[in-house]
This record gives sequence, C-alpha cells and structure tokens, in this order.
Amino acid sequence: MDPVDFLEPEVLLQFFHCHKTEMSCMENPLTFLRQLRDHNLIPENRYKRVSRMKSKDNKQQGVYDILDWLETARSKYIEVFWRCAFNETIMSHYPTLRLLRNRLMDGSYLVDVQLPERLEETDEGKRKELSVEEEEEEGEEKQANSVKKKRKRKSRSSCDDDEEEQAGPSSQLTPAQRKRSKKIPLYSPLKKGQKSNIWTWPIYKIQLPVTCAQQEGTLNRDRLAKGLKCIVVGKTWFTPAEFERFSGKKNSRNWKLSIRCMGTSLGKLIQEGHLKAVRYKGRKKAKKTLFTSNHTSTVSEGGEEEEEEEEEEEEEQEEVDEGEDEGFDQLSSSSKDSSTEGTGDEGETEEQQTEASHGGSKKVFKVTCGDIAGTLHEKRFASGTSGKCVRTETSWMTPVEFLQAASCPADANWRRDIKWDGKPLSVLTEANILNFHSLLCACRLCKPNITELDNQRNDDECCICKSEEEEEGDLVECDQCPRSFHQKCHLPHIEDIILTDHRPWMCTFCVFTTNQEFYRDQVEREAATSHQISQRMLQCQYLLLSLWSADEQQTFTMNPCLYLKDYSSVIKTPMWLGKVIDKLQEQLYKTVGEFESDIQLIFTNCASYNRGNAEFLTLGNRLKELFDEEFKNVFNICE
Repeated sequence: MDPVDFLEPEVLLQFFHCHKTEMSCMENPLTFLRQLRDHNLIPENRYKRVSRMKSKDNKQQGVYDILDWLETARSKYIEVFWRCAFNETIMSHYPTLRLLRNRLMDGSYLVDVQLPERLEETDEGKRKELSVEEEEEEGEEKQANSVKKKRKRKSRSSCDDDEEEQAGPSSQLTPAQRKRSKKIPLYSPLKKGQKSNIWTWPIYKIQLPVTCAQQEGTLNRDRLAKGLKCIVVGKTWFTPAEFERFSGKKNSRNWKLSIRCMGTSLGKLIQEGHLKAVRYKGRKKAKKTLFTSNHTSTVSEGGEEEEEEEEEEEEEQEEVDEGEDEGFDQLSSSSKDSSTEGTGDEGETEEQQTEASHGGSKKVFKVTCGDIAGTLHEKRFASGTSGKCVRTETSWMTPVEFLQAASCPADANWRRDIKWDGKPLSVLTEANILNFHSLLCACRLCKPNITELDNQRNDDECCICKSEEEEEGDLVECDQCPRSFHQKCHLPHIEDIILTDHRPWMCTFCVFTTNQEFYRDQVEREAATSHQISQRMLQCQYLLLSLWSADEQQTFTMNPCLYLKDYSSVIKTPMWLGKVIDKLQEQLYKTVGEFESDIQLIFTNCASYNRGNAEFLTLGNRLKELFDEEFKNVFNICE
C-alpha cells in the first residue's frame, strides 16, 4: 500500500517541507535526481548543474536548492514526487527515502513537534537584508569584471534557460502569491459562523482529536482500520480499549460509546462510514456449558491450557491476522485502481462492497444459492473448501458446503452458482476482493488444528455487544447455533465458578426456541403481564437479549446521565437496558408487567428527550416496534 494513496496533498507537502534537508544529505544523489528529471519534475539544466559539482557540500546545497524550487514552483506535483521517491529501486539506493516512507506508513510522523507559525519579516529586517544584498551585489560586480567574456555569456544563457523552464502557470505567480500557496491550512476551513463536523475537514483526514472522560488523545484513522494501537497520548500508543481503561472508564467496557470526537461517539462515526475499524485481537474462546432443564445456565471449559501456550498462540494469531490485513489492503488498493479504469461491473464492485460491509471495515457480503441465504465474511475466506466463511442462521460453512446445502446439481460451481448482488461470486475473486490462499498456506484457515476448527463453527464476536475484546471476558460458544457470547453479555450471566462442566451448552435463544412449543396457549395481554416473572424468566431473558442485540451501537445500554449533561433535568426517571438487565439478574421484578413497564419507559424517555433529534427518535421507535412484536409472539398474546 502506497501512503500517497491515502494522504492529502497538503500533508505530503508539509512532510516534504520538513524533510528537504534530510533528502539533500543523501549520498550520491544523481540517481535520485535522474528519477526526478525522467518524470519531468526538474529541468535538464538544473540536473546537469548539480552533476558537474565536485564538492560534497556544493552537491548537498545544489540538491537542496532543487527541492526548494520544487516546493515553490511545482508544489502541485507533490504526489508525483513522492511516487518517484518511493519507487522500490530508488529506495534500495537511498535508505533515507525508505525511512521516510515507513514514517508515513506507521503514522509516527504525527507525533512530531508542531511547527511554529511562519513569521513575516518587519520593515526594519527587510531594510537590513536589502543592505546586505547590496553589499553582496557590489562584491559580485567587482569579481565579475575579472571573469572572461566567454564565462559571462555562458552564465547569461544559463539564466535564460532557467527563465524558459519556469515559464509555466506557477512561474507567473507573484512572489507574494507563491508564498501564500505554500501555507498548509492547519486551522478550521470554515468561515466565522459556519458549523461542520471536524471529521470532514482535510486536516483531520489522517487523525482526529478524541476524549474519554477527562483524558484527551489523538486517533490515527489508518491504524484503527488495521486493528493496531491507534490512539496516542504524549508518545504512548493505546488500543481503544486500553485508552478507555487509561482514562478511568474501565467499567463501561464499550469504547465505541465512551470514546468521543467532539461529543460524537466513535461507534456512530464507524456506523456512518466516517471511520473504519476492525476487530481487535487478543480474545480467547471458552468452551461449552449446559442449560439445565429448569433453564438455569452453566458453562464449561474443555480443559485449561497453560498460560504460556495461550500467549504464544495469541501472538502467532495476531501476526497471521495482521499479515492478512496488510495483504488485503494492498490488493484492495490495486483493485480500486483497476475498477476505476474499467467499466461496468468492475467499476461498481468497490462501491457495492463498501455498502455491503458492516461498519465500513468488516467486509461482509449478502450471498444466496438457490433458496438459501447467508453472509460471506472476507476475513474468513481462504478457498472454496478451506475457511468457513459463509454464515447462515444455523451454521458456518465453506463455499462448497454452502453450495451442497442448497442441493445444487453435481456440476455446480461455487464461484458461478453462489450469487452476490445478482452476480456470480467470481466478480469478487476477479477483483481481488476475495483472495485465494496458496496451496502451501499453513494458516489457521487452511490448516486448522482441532481447536481452530471448532472455533470456526461459531462467531468471532459477541452476538450481543458485537465486540471480541479480551477484557469483556471469554467468548462462550453455543453448540446449537453459531452464536458466541461474553460471560456478562449473556442472560443469565455465566459465572466463572461453573466453567468446568464439559457437557454441551445451548444459549438462551436456542433454549427458548426448543421449548417454545410449551407456551402455545393464547392469553390476554393482562393475563400475560400478571404472570410471576419467576415462572416466565426464560421468555424475559430472551426478550431482553433480542432487544440488547438489536441495539448494535449500545445506545440504550448505558446510563444516559453519564454522557448527556442535561438529561436528568429533562427526564425525571431515567431507565436504560443495563439497569433492566441488573434488576432481572438480581430478581428484583415480581411480575412480567413490571419488567415490560421498565422497557417501555426507556422508549418513552427517548421520545421525550429526542423530540428534535430525528435520528435517535427513529432508532427508539424501531426498537420499540421490535419489542412490541416480540412480546406478543413470546407470550402468544391474542389480538
């Protein structure tokens, strides 16, 4: 991946301005200058002038003068310059250029000390400079009188060449105009009185200021998209979860909501496509437990592994995943270029892929084969027979297994018969969006061991909070469906003390579905709400999990008084899902009606507080409709 592809010209120009001196000190700069000349960035006579110089100091000064001229007269070609400099052959000759490219790639240049404002000279300073220049000119005139006429003519023709070289549009600017064009807008691009979201400003194309509680930091967009440590405080980098703990918000356990940019949560920016994020590595999956016949939950772990072995496996897993992420970045970048030049289907592939991806970074495609539908996850794809990458309601499958589940003919081909957006899946493989692993590949997808093969049968993230962060706890896998849960996200909560049962485990969703036939008697709404909640605990847990899972950004999970300063003054009786969960877990409800009343209070408060906010009002109404419909179905309420 070329940093020129994702950095703004203003940032590249500022980086060029700060590193001209370093580049001018490179040994044997003629190869570098020839590269610039061959791409029409510098004229022939400037190249020849430096090539004739014998002194090392003169050559360095000559190269610096050329770079300074490039910045002044040809700044609009700064992207072409860096593409020439970052050519692999050129970088092999000049380690300085490779170091500069690495600084752009890893974002370390962002922690540089901010440059002071450029000072304008006072009239007195200009007068002093003019007097010095006049003295120098007098000395030069005296020296010129002793130079031969031939030398004079040669110098004059050289100057004429320079004037002809700079006769383009940029050379017609006045000195004052050229000076203004060099300034990089490190301030708000808005006029006084205008309002705009700062994440759309060019200066924040690479980084954003973020806060969590009272702690401030700087978020690097590219590192977030790669799943690396992306928030810097001083000179220390943190993952989002580490930054959340560093700021004292460990208990919130939801960095997408607790970390904010100008009052807007990162989760919302990710949802709207302003930021890209991937799953952060480091979590481990616990194994199974059993739901007993009275619907209480237990969890088991299929044997404890040594801590050192777990750490080694996690480190190896991170290296594999990071390598896959980098490979995808390179291939998706090249496919984007080719799709722009091409026509028809290829040109639409990248755009449709972005629309299909969840949160703008996890590449997920809705696919069909016959009457079966599912979602294909790019991260899990390896080949047709390796990597269970297609997720249906009941299981994870390889593309070939998905084809077989659809009862296709014997001559069926998964690349042709599995459809995405009405097109064969081959459009994604041909565009290098889905990348085949080598036949010799020994990664966890192509050569899984027993544990990895078992993990492929379940989701990599929690079904409820949509996270796989390690601090949330182990991911507990359901043996009946593909879902996975954090111990505290499942209802009832899964305690550590019962992680020793080796029997299969079913989640609340599966237990309710299995036992749903026992609750088929239709009842009036009043009768349903008057039931003792101890007799209907399973239904209430199922309803609450369904609602919690549907709230993907966890908007209604946390206490709104923690992040909305005026909330308590508008809403006298705050209620949120987290509080309902705690009350249900602690058995503080007596009847189903009390439980339903608290849920409805959440939506009533949302409607009252967000009368002028259509976005949250719509979200609240959508969840309310979901709850009302599920409540009728779960308790079989007759109309």
